[in-house]
Amino acid sequence: MAASVRDVAALAGVSPRTVANVVTGYVHVRPETRARVQRAIDELKYRPNISARSLRSGRSGIIALAVPDVAAPYFAELADHVQREAASRGLTLLVDQTGADRERELDALEGFQAHLIDGLILSPLGVTGEDLQGHDLSMPTVLLGERIEKVGVVHVAVDNVASAREATAHLLDRGRTRVAAVGTQTGAGDMGPAQRRLEGYRAAMRDAGLPATPGLEVPTGPWSREAGYTAVRSLLQRGVDVDGLFCFNDALALAAVRAVVDHGLRVPQDLAVVGWDDIEEAAYAVPSLTTISPDKAAIARAAVDALLGQLDGGSPESDEVLCSYRLVVRESSGAR
Repeated sequence: MAASVRDVAALAGVSPRTVANVVTGYVHVRPETRARVQRAIDELKYRPNISARSLRSGRSGIIALAVPDVAAPYFAELADHVQREAASRGLTLLVDQTGADRERELDALEGFQAHLIDGLILSPLGVTGEDLQGHDLSMPTVLLGERIEKVGVVHVAVDNVASAREATAHLLDRGRTRVAAVGTQTGAGDMGPAQRRLEGYRAAMRDAGLPATPGLEVPTGPWSREAGYTAVRSLLQRGVDVDGLFCFNDALALAAVRAVVDHGLRVPQDLAVVGWDDIEEAAYAVPSLTTISPDKAAIARAAVDALLGQLDGGSPESDEVLCSYRLVVRESSGAR
């Protein structure tokens, strides 16, 4: 028979009400009491009755994270951070993959099934600002990234322009003068991360007094390994004079390194490479990858905080929360 809240209370030596407070994430529980209750929950393998809790509180205790691709390393790592943050508040996280499809993102904004989740954290690639302005966002919602602005929804983002500018400047400071931007998009709109990273790249090139060179702005379509390999291999086979690559994410950058090596060149001696994401693989690749490292833990924490603030009826101080980043210098740009 499944353990009940009374069983947990008896084992932990507390009242059933205290067990309920721990399960629901109530903050005014002493740390030692919370730890004792959690040990009892783990020992008895207690699982709260979500349906009953929902009827009493009006909440399911479930929030959702919807991302374009759960297999993409960046989103997989981000989902792990969000899950940890949710669990620390007594919440269950539902993760959904939208495939960057507009209709699936709109389904997510509907709450999948309105009674199932309390709120949504969405990384949008398909929906537009017009979609959101015409949508009844009665469910608490937080957006990740900078793609959609000025729609009255909290965004949690990293400054793509500044980070891309710093990544490109790093290559230029290493003496590279023919730096290509890998991952540009056609028809992505002014708000997309690709456009913002391209803006930062161009700004760094201007800062260095280098002319804009359209041939060094390399479109890839998706930001996948296959797309990155194909784009960089084609660039090299065309004989384009290039000595540095700023890739708009780490998947592109890791594939670019392989394309350079397959072309008979060396990284970083012949071409230096910088990525963006700092996925776990970046530190263990050969050569290890220099990359922009967004604070994924801070992004997850800010997103969950903003969502819980809405659930508690609060109003955010700002519609935009900017999280920090840093440039991690490794072997692919010449560091030992």
